Amino acid sequence: MAHCPECEAAITVQGLLVGEITYCPDCNAELEVLRLEPPAVALAPQVEEDWGE
Repeated sequence: MAHCPECEAAITVQGLLVGEITYCPDCNAELEVLRLEPPAVALAPQVEEDWGE
C-alpha cells in the first residue's frame, strides 16, 4: 500500500502499472504510480494546454 500525499489515505497499487494515473478514494486527488515495489504514488503532473504554441 502507498499513501496519498494529500491526505495520507491508503492507496492500493495492485493491478496498476508504473506511470498509470489513479485517484485517491478519500480526497479524489489525481495520483501517478511512481513504483510498485515498494509502492509509491505522487500527485499527477498538471497537463497544460499547448494551444499550438
